[in-house]
Amino acid sequence: MGIIKEPVGVDFIIESPPLTEEEKKEISEFIQNRKMVIKQLIKRKISKNTKKETV
Repeated sequence: MGIIKEPVGVDFIIESPPLTEEEKKEISEFIQNRKMVIKQLIKRKISKNTKKETV
């Protein structure tokens, strides 16, 4: 892979305003919930695979 150069007149640097405490809290809760969902999906896959092996 090579280096991607910025085209003339295009800036890839994004400056966003700082997050409020409420926004930080919402993002943190979303991340926690998403991690739990992924963990549950992984557990289901593992349990399905183990059941097939024991049968």
